[in-house]
Formats: sequence, structure tokens, C-alpha cells
Amino acid sequence: MLKNIPAILSPELLKTLCEMGHSDRIIIADGNFPAESMGKNCKVIRADGHGVPELLDAILTLFPLDTYVDKPVNLMQVMPGDTAKTPIWDEYRAIVAKHDDRGSDAIGQIERFEFYEQAKTAYAIVATGEKAVYANIMLQKGVV
Repeated sequence: MLKNIPAILSPELLKTLCEMGHSDRIIIADGNFPAESMGKNCKVIRADGHGVPELLDAILTLFPLDTYVDKPVNLMQVMPGDTAKTPIWDEYRAIVAKHDDRGSDAIGQIERFEFYEQAKTAYAIVATGEKAVYANIMLQKGVV
């Protein structure tokens, strides 16, 4: 056991976060995200039974966001014509603001298929059981 490490972070996820370097990206994916097919060339970490907000909060406790890019946090943009609502994004804004002085200014959006392309080059994908739609979030690591 270690002190001050959020219990939701598995040893595998902690190791992965530690291995990541400046500019590496990690996806925290909702339950609908094709993590295994997108993650053929990266690490896929299972976090079934957990939602994205609690993992995001725990990760950002340890994980510095990149200060050399305008938007080190990116969401999957809602497809044009899709009527899906994204109230979970408000939770993300509050969590990011808790851990980064830029708050919601650090958050951008990436078109769905471009998000998939970028996910294929991520360092890791965390596959969660999150049921909210458009709940995928990409983080770019900064320096300590």
C-alpha cells in the first residue's frame, strides 16, 4: 500500500502514468468506445465498473497537463445532427478546474473520427464502464 494514491488507480494504471513522458496522450474511454480496436498499438487498461469522472479526478491528482499546448484536454465532439446531450462534460470542466488553473480553457473538442485517429497513436487507453455518451476524454501529459 502507498499513501495518498487514489485507490481507484490500479497498479497497472499507475505504472502506465509513470512511464508516460511529456506530450504522451492517454484516453479515458466510455463503455461504447472501441478501445481494443483503437488500442492495437498501445496499452489498453481495463477499468470496468468505474466511470470516467472518478478516474479523471484520480488521474489528474498525479498527472500534470501539458502547458505547452492550448488544449491538453480534448473531448470527442458530438456528431452534427446528433441530439445527444453531454451533461458529463460539466463534471469534466469542474474536475479539470480543480487540478489546472486554466480550467475549462484547457479543454477542446476533436471531431469524432479525428478523435479515433488520434486515439490510435495514444500511449494508453483506459476502457471504463461509463454509460454516458460522448464521455471520451483525451489528456496530454506535461512536465512536473
